[in-house]
Amino acid sequence: MSGSRIWNLVRLGAILLPLSLAGCRENDFPQYPPNYREYVYVTNGGSDTVTVLDVVDVRVDRELAVGHDPVALAASPTRNEIYVVNAGAAGTTGSLSVIDAEHNTVSATIPLHRQPVSIDLNAAGTVAYIANTGSNSISVTDLEHRREVAQIGVGEEPVAARLDPDGKTLVVANRHSGSVSLIDAASGRARAAFGGCPGAAGVVILPDSTKAFVPCSGGHQVMVIALAQSDAHPAEPDRLETLMDVGRAPVQLALKPDGGEIFASNSLSDSVSEIYDSSDEVGDTYLIGNQPVFGLVSRDNLLYVANEHSQEVTVYSIDDGKRIGSIHVGDGPAALAFSAAGHLLFVADSRSGDVAVVRTADLNRVAFTLLPAGRNPNAIVDKAFKLP
Repeated sequence: MSGSRIWNLVRLGAILLPLSLAGCRENDFPQYPPNYREYVYVTNGGSDTVTVLDVVDVRVDRELAVGHDPVALAASPTRNEIYVVNAGAAGTTGSLSVIDAEHNTVSATIPLHRQPVSIDLNAAGTVAYIANTGSNSISVTDLEHRREVAQIGVGEEPVAARLDPDGKTLVVANRHSGSVSLIDAASGRARAAFGGCPGAAGVVILPDSTKAFVPCSGGHQVMVIALAQSDAHPAEPDRLETLMDVGRAPVQLALKPDGGEIFASNSLSDSVSEIYDSSDEVGDTYLIGNQPVFGLVSRDNLLYVANEHSQEVTVYSIDDGKRIGSIHVGDGPAALAFSAAGHLLFVADSRSGDVAVVRTADLNRVAFTLLPAGRNPNAIVDKAFKLP
């Protein structure tokens, strides 16, 4: 991003933020204690940086240099750390950058394998599972000792690895082989594999660890797998439950916080399909926007959908079963995150290189400020904590 563009965005934010806050009631924003900290972290794939946004003051805090081509990140559930997956240059190995959230500095770098692209953590925040697309493997990383402890072979081009809430099964979506690998987390051994999901693109697992849902982005289906060794059904084996028809090229699944429904973003159908996870049925499919790529459900049952070939985030009311508006943001919205209290929505805009900030209580549904990021922001996560 050019210096003039950054300066223009900073000036725009400086103008819009006071004006918008002046029209807000005091209780529109949480009241924070002095030791409270909250930040949003944004990976900038084209700048090799992470932008840090201060949520309390709604401003840019700083930009941190990380590895080459950061593409994913995760916030620790137990310590004040952020983990950034750096894909690396073509033909080289990637890395994991560790950010100390209390000081917002890079405290460690852990070497990985070729083209790592996603990360998931165990509930204790001690182990990371990283999908290495270029190595057809999963790196099991000890976060306390900052080292890889195992590498698990899976299918071709794994793009997502998710650990079930029980901590027993690792579910891996392999894009090129169109398959899903199930790994026993305790032993690191492959337990089952299921083909027939072209372009497997992600993984969502139900809160009770009974099922995994995988969008098949190379077609028009979502694969449903019943998982073995769950607390609910310990004696049942892994099995392919069904393939559900949705729109064309489903690329991401959004699960309601309390479960019950899943929403598939169908990027080539400009639509979202509603899935009832208990019955494995597709309810309705709704036209939503120009190339939806990312959905996120709020606590009050609103689905926010980023439409990457536009400048809009669509808002859909799950309870009412209809679109209720759209939010004008920057160019190419690609990733979303809520603040810890849910009063702010942060939208990473991949083409304009900024982050739109939206007040979720605002019935006018407009972004009240834009904050500058780096080139090609592609992933975003929130981290809130209190200092001792």
